[in-house]
Amino acid sequence: MPPTPCRLLAAALILSASGAAQAAKVTGVQIQGLDETKTLNVHGALSLVDTIGKEVSGRRLAYLLREAEDETREALEPFGYYSPQIEVERIGESDALTVAIKVTLGEPVRVRRADIAILGEGSEDRYLNEDLAAFKPRQGDVFDHAAYEASKTRITRRLAERGYFDADFSSRQVEVTRAERAADIDLVWSSGGRYDMGPITFVQTPKHIIRDSLLDKLVYWEQGSYYHQGKLDRFRESLTRLDYFSSIEIETRPEAAVDNEVPVAVTLTPAKRTVYTAGLSYGTDSGAGVRLGMERRYVNDRGHKALGQIDWAETRKTATAQYRIPAFAWLDGWFTISGQYYDEQSDYIDIRKVEFVGSRSGQINRRLNAVASLHALRERWSYVADDDNDETTPVQYRYATFLYPSLRGEYIDADDRIFPRNGLGITVEVRGGLEGVGSDANFAQAWGIGRWYRGLGAFNRLILRAEAGGTFTNALVDMPPSLRFFAGGDRSIRGYAFREVGPTTIGSDGKKYALGAKNVLTGSVEFEHYINDTWGGAAFVDAGDAFDDTPDIHTGVGVGVRWRSPVGPVRLDIAHGLKDPDSQYEIYLNIGADW
Repeated sequence: MPPTPCRLLAAALILSASGAAQAAKVTGVQIQGLDETKTLNVHGALSLVDTIGKEVSGRRLAYLLREAEDETREALEPFGYYSPQIEVERIGESDALTVAIKVTLGEPVRVRRADIAILGEGSEDRYLNEDLAAFKPRQGDVFDHAAYEASKTRITRRLAERGYFDADFSSRQVEVTRAERAADIDLVWSSGGRYDMGPITFVQTPKHIIRDSLLDKLVYWEQGSYYHQGKLDRFRESLTRLDYFSSIEIETRPEAAVDNEVPVAVTLTPAKRTVYTAGLSYGTDSGAGVRLGMERRYVNDRGHKALGQIDWAETRKTATAQYRIPAFAWLDGWFTISGQYYDEQSDYIDIRKVEFVGSRSGQINRRLNAVASLHALRERWSYVADDDNDETTPVQYRYATFLYPSLRGEYIDADDRIFPRNGLGITVEVRGGLEGVGSDANFAQAWGIGRWYRGLGAFNRLILRAEAGGTFTNALVDMPPSLRFFAGGDRSIRGYAFREVGPTTIGSDGKKYALGAKNVLTGSVEFEHYINDTWGGAAFVDAGDAFDDTPDIHTGVGVGVRWRSPVGPVRLDIAHGLKDPDSQYEIYLNIGADW
């Protein structure tokens, strides 16, 4: 008898109720038997993960449980495990269901045979042979897909970097035999010939702002020399440092090579010619202030630059003018002429100075820069402690005139200049003047500071800093404050105020202020720990002194917060000096790299 409409409706209701009863809510997925890296890879491959917190039908859940075994196996293959034992288990009730995936890895697939070679002219290239020797995985190693792809990519990239533009694979095959847990690698490149550096052309668009003859001086290689991408990378760095252009495009065209020489086309887009800056400032030692500046990126087509800047605060005022001329004949760098006016009226000193500097900077190599300069200084100063508070008595100012040369070198070798995990930075400066040759006294000075960074694990960093400086003169009393050494503050000895450490005088506020000293010696040990890629904390110990004869070591200890912001590291520290138990806590805020 055919079913009646009532019977059809009843059957539909029964099926619907059955489907609803079989519906389940997945509350979690547990992966057992794997280390963190493999667990993360499996977790990302499981379709089950997308259902966490959702209700799924019994049919859909059964399908996902079946797929989980295959997805887990595929996620483990990149690590060399092709035959793991996998158990998928349901734990709990349907309204709160946890899926446990238990994995026993078993024996991994290992490289049985590795035929890896470069044929052609590249077979004699020392650097390519070094890459071949370092290829991973080697025979006998676990067949790790990531290591294999990284090694293959490194050699392919190196071929292009060194001018083997015709290079291609003549053989590229990996055969995995699961039953024998063996992988056979057959990977061979045919390098072709190596190209040379061809002619270079410049296009400045939409406007031609710098004469090409100036840019030609940055091309340090000879046409016809061997091709290497590193030459173009260094050339790009030189163009970037000029700050003339907002966009720099460097294109090599091996398809247009003539006589094995690859032409290079450089397209340059001019940057905004004039940059204006304005801002507010505040410092515990200078008070509130305003900063105004104007920079002319290029004054003319010869690439000259001009800069004017004013920093006007309550107790400290500075006005600077600077003019720079490109100097590429010897080393990438600049001839610079600058003048600065400085005025400080603080609780312990009244000082004004005018200084003119002529310098020649140069980049010795990628890590070392040097500046040779000649300084003309006129300085007037008086300490508040010397004031007899008699308005009818004029202030007894001291005056100094010095003409002296200086040489400064800066060496930085770091994996990241903004946030180094492994790096070394050293800055050294020497200067001196002669009485009767523009200076009021004979003197010689040497100063240097070094910073060493070392990453410890994924989230820790150790930072060591050391500073030393000395003055050789028999007329310290004639040396103006700007030619003396000071200690204390955020970049010296934290826990002490700016210029607090060293021979002191009493200011009008009753506090001690340093007079400056012949010598300085400071050091710091700092440990940083990050809880993620952005935020962390620090603990540190600073110590040192600015002194004339014998150092009286001051020690400061503190903690801080670290933030890796988009504009650079931000450091907020609070520190306490141990020399005087009753001294106040000092707070410091710094933004940017600390080289």
